[in-house]
Amino acid sequence: MEDRTVFRSMGVLQERLDPLIHARVRLGIVSALAAGETLSFRDLKVLLSTSDGNLSRHAQKLEKAGYIECIKSFQGRMPLTEYRLTPKGGVALRSYVEQMEHMLQVARSATHSRGGHRHETSPQPIESDY
Repeated sequence: MEDRTVFRSMGVLQERLDPLIHARVRLGIVSALAAGETLSFRDLKVLLSTSDGNLSRHAQKLEKAGYIECIKSFQGRMPLTEYRLTPKGGVALRSYVEQMEHMLQVARSATHSRGGHRHETSPQPIESDY
């Protein structure tokens, strides 16, 4: 019975996660921008190990939602595209992180209540193209 309650709780929590931030590249963009004032397109591309087209598409979605701001300028004769997290984006990221933390608390609680044990080694990160 308790397992079903935890399962339903996890489902409800996952439904509330902001789908704009939940994608790996978009989460990377807003997280990186939360740590600094602005980052260039090139810096984000290198940091997130993604292609120009993929970064551009994800950045456009975040910009359209009002989560990030795109600043275009020139550095000498070279075009420069930089991004900045907006206040709306900061609120969305904080909310997302709080929801994920709550999900982890629910999962930990369920694991401990069933006599779960901690692994000696850390789980390996899952590689994904998404």
